Amino acid sequence: MHIARACLATTGLLLLAACSTTEPVAPPPPAEPAPVSTAQEATVVLASASGSRVSGKLGLVPVTGGVHVRGEVGGLAPNGRFGFHVHEKGDCSAADATSAGSHFNPAGAPHGRAGSGAHHGGDMDNLTSNAEGVAAVDAHLHGVTLGGGAANDIAGRAVIVHADPDDYQSQPTGNAGARVACGVIKVVR
Repeated sequence: MHIARACLATTGLLLLAACSTTEPVAPPPPAEPAPVSTAQEATVVLASASGSRVSGKLGLVPVTGGVHVRGEVGGLAPNGRFGFHVHEKGDCSAADATSAGSHFNPAGAPHGRAGSGAHHGGDMDNLTSNAEGVAAVDAHLHGVTLGGGAANDIAGRAVIVHADPDDYQSQPTGNAGARVACGVIKVVR
């Protein structure tokens, strides 16, 4: 009797297995390659805005995971901190640099601190000036490219220095105050 039940149960399972149909699963489409920088170098000449005396020069080069920014900004208040961002438009024509638009934010992320959680593609750490009002720039933009035209490409966009420090929290711009310098990212090679 136990053998008959076991045979009957096994036969039932085999019939169920034979009756079930599973659709073949199609492989996922190939992933698009991640955008890469096509430019090797860019420069930014920062000119004063909003009646300030702030100016400077920056060099940008692509690195793994983003773009590195180096240079110097002068004419700042001594021993201060100042917001520093890439903005969406490469237009510094307005006297207060509002023509540069909002922070560059291709992913639609909330404003934050670069390298620590969600942030705009254009978010960078604050600049810190010395006793002479000069800030040495050594910053990294995460998740952006330089050249190539991808959605995260910063070539042709503006770099802005703000009058106040970025608090890395207030939405949408970190409460960094007036725009005191503006320059366009220009690919040089």
